[in-house]
Amino acid sequence: MSRSRTAILAALALVAGASGTALAVVPGDAGIAAAPCTVDYKVQNDWGSGFTASVTVTNNSAAKSSWAVKWSYAGSQKVTNAWNAKVTQSGAAVTAANESYNGTLATGGSASFGFQGTYSGSNAVPATFTLDGVTCNVDGGGPTDPGPTDPGPTGPSTKVDNPYAGAKVYVNPEWSAKAAAEPGGSRVSNQPTAVWLDRIAAINGVNGGMGLRDHLDAALTQKGSGELVVQLVIYNLPGRDCAALASNGELGPTEIDKYKTQYIDPIAAILADSKYAGLRIVNTIEIDSLPNLVTNTGSRPTATPQCDVMKANGNYQKGVGYALNKLGDAPNVYNYIDAGHHGWIGWDDNFAPSAALFKEAATAEGATVNDVHGFITNTANYSALKENNFTINDNVAGKSVRESKWVDWNRYVDELSFAQGFRNQLVTTGFNSGIGMLIDTSRNGWGGTARPAGPGATTTVDTYIEGGRYDRRIHIGNWCNQAGAGLGERPQAAPAAGIDAYVWVKPPGESDGSSSAIPNDEGKGFDRMCDPTYTGNPRNGNSMSGALPNAPVSGHWFSAQFQQLMQNAYPPLP
Repeated sequence: MSRSRTAILAALALVAGASGTALAVVPGDAGIAAAPCTVDYKVQNDWGSGFTASVTVTNNSAAKSSWAVKWSYAGSQKVTNAWNAKVTQSGAAVTAANESYNGTLATGGSASFGFQGTYSGSNAVPATFTLDGVTCNVDGGGPTDPGPTDPGPTGPSTKVDNPYAGAKVYVNPEWSAKAAAEPGGSRVSNQPTAVWLDRIAAINGVNGGMGLRDHLDAALTQKGSGELVVQLVIYNLPGRDCAALASNGELGPTEIDKYKTQYIDPIAAILADSKYAGLRIVNTIEIDSLPNLVTNTGSRPTATPQCDVMKANGNYQKGVGYALNKLGDAPNVYNYIDAGHHGWIGWDDNFAPSAALFKEAATAEGATVNDVHGFITNTANYSALKENNFTINDNVAGKSVRESKWVDWNRYVDELSFAQGFRNQLVTTGFNSGIGMLIDTSRNGWGGTARPAGPGATTTVDTYIEGGRYDRRIHIGNWCNQAGAGLGERPQAAPAAGIDAYVWVKPPGESDGSSSAIPNDEGKGFDRMCDPTYTGNPRNGNSMSGALPNAPVSGHWFSAQFQQLMQNAYPPLP
């Protein structure tokens, strides 16, 4: 529930009668127009030791090309990070100055910004605000008053072709605060990352953290008057991640009804709230699920009993179909199904069968292909975006690149070519021709001192590939907290043909899994692929895991990994 300064309290700073009582200025009163400026300060979320707040300043005087709002706290509040304004603090005094893109403030015009803070004791709303040194009246809706900045039930009536085009993307305040607290982390802490709904409890918030409504409310603050994308990960299938224990979930293989009624239905109800109709909500649907039914079942050497169970009961397809159907009807919701990565389904015997399986899921439980806006590849993975030092068509010492140990007969050598090629296959399989692809570039930069400057020696096809490949993993099947990885391309819209956006769906710094067994109440197991001493299995060619040591449970903050990702970022960080 939001909390804001009331009009009566605001007037205390402006007008007092002889008796010392306040003269209230209410919305619609002529007194509002007479005020040189109004400030609407709302605490959106408060979890006892921290909070997020939104501020809207309205200028009722001469037009401005820059602005600064100031206030002082009566308590111990400290601003830790902000968006849509440059916020600094000295003691109790706070200054919020415009960013380069929102300095213009016309007469009657408004600007909005938000921030996250910490406190102990009370979290009182400031009594007085100034705009460029002039005291403002606080325009105050209470907790039940949506206030003048609430966008209300307005929003797009039809889906746009690319939700990222012309839009900002939501910066998760919780991730941003963790990133900013790291040495050097402020260089990336303003980047947008996805919100992972990886269990039922995450809908309302875990351990005092932000829930789905909290994030959407914060997104409304970040949105301002433009368009804004909120990225969610829908990730709680029955028998989740049947081939990777580190990311096992809370629901057993047969609990499809619980998935529907206690997980998807509550999320769908929140997303359907007209309050959020002005947001563009992008859902990544169930990562690392459907491809398992192609590659890790039956007589394949990579098969697991758990994946055979999920293929037999069909609950992956049912769950994905139900999620697509329930979530995809709203005109502001965009569903992207997870499509693995090139090092998983880029081979001939995985490529077309995966597309066919995705079509099966997309038409299950009442869903249709119209509920699918596109697909996302490389989610939470490390595959290089573009290998510039070799192509799939190269021949060295009489052998094709496909015959090298690294490529191993794959049709693709990097994620961009795979995403574009797989998009064509999906359209051929029956998905709409307008679908777009997303590529998760949060950890596939592979920069730093180990990044090759050119092709390898042409002695053999293996020396050619090994000397020139950016992706420095021991094996392309390695996926857990990889040593040497770096941040990849920064999030951006429409970077290449058929690609809706490069995104950071996996928040950099969040672990893939623990490097040793750690008891937890999140349903997450211990996978030896996260153990740096593990010598492998058929899925990674019986190679070393390449994982970093001392890693926490998946989703928990891993400082050493975050520092490595910044150090090896490509493009490099400033």
